[in-house]
Amino acid sequence: MNLTTPEVTRDVTLGTIQLLDQLAIACITELTLSNNRRCDVMGLTEKGDIWIVEVKSCQSDYESDQKWHEYRPFCDKFFFAVSEDFPKDLIPKDTGLIIADRYGGAIIRPAIEDKLPGARRKALTLKFARQAARRSSQTNILDI
Repeated sequence: MNLTTPEVTRDVTLGTIQLLDQLAIACITELTLSNNRRCDVMGLTEKGDIWIVEVKSCQSDYESDQKWHEYRPFCDKFFFAVSEDFPKDLIPKDTGLIIADRYGGAIIRPAIEDKLPGARRKALTLKFARQAARRSSQTNILDI
């Protein structure tokens, strides 16, 4: 079955979220950072560590979008998430690697840890919590 780029992106994102959930990492998608970059998936661990996962659907998606370096100052760990068919040798060796599909995912290569400064961690954690609460309340309003 040949999937379109949006379908691959959706499936890899879904599998990544399922993986993070299994690791007890709360996550949120499409969070805008203070540098005006929007990360695909941000995870918050039970210890308060922040992970960012950049989802790439195909080689051309990866090659046309080199802004991923701008996410690193906003996380303790940075990963790429790709499908099984993605050419994995393109992914930089100093980043984590997740292989995912609509059914789940696996960490193939762990990310290097680079601890955030306390003030930035606090600001990101508050942004994460506020955005999650906003989205939850919007969903709950629709249920009324």
